[in-house]
Amino acid sequence: MTETTKKAATKTTAAKTTAKKAAPAKKATTKTTKTTAAKAPVATAKLSGATYATGKRKDSVARVYLMPGKGNITINGIEMKKYFKRPVLQMILVQPFDVTKRDGAYDVVAIVAGGGLSGQAGAVKHGISKALEKAEPDLRKALKVAGFLTRDSRVVERKHFGFHKARRSTQFSKR
Repeated sequence: MTETTKKAATKTTAAKTTAKKAAPAKKATTKTTKTTAAKAPVATAKLSGATYATGKRKDSVARVYLMPGKGNITINGIEMKKYFKRPVLQMILVQPFDVTKRDGAYDVVAIVAGGGLSGQAGAVKHGISKALEKAEPDLRKALKVAGFLTRDSRVVERKHFGFHKARRSTQFSKR
């Protein structure tokens, strides 16, 4: 054999061995895994007789179902104290019941999406207030005076061209 054929033969055998080492065959697993995709809870048949209202704040929208009960509040299928861990946010949700003196009279099921926790708490409060007004029209005056029926329409201002944020300008350069 000549030197060139020896070099070519070693190159091809080296390529074959590296190819085998580089790509080992993966075993196929037959186990089925459950995916825990976050799906929004759907209103069930037992909620069909409930009083419904939509609450909004910032970018959050809450669909609130109010029905007579023991005072349980559920947000997206999770208990209120687990969903809103900060006591301030829990207090915000209970305010409409405190003002109208209806503590423990109604169960609330809320489906909320968008925004952050503070906006979501405000949206649920707005929805609870509107649902209370629908359920008992006599409560309108107390809720209106407290300001719970008015939508807090403040939203984040859009970013403007040439600025870092909505109003934050660029750094000043003397030269």
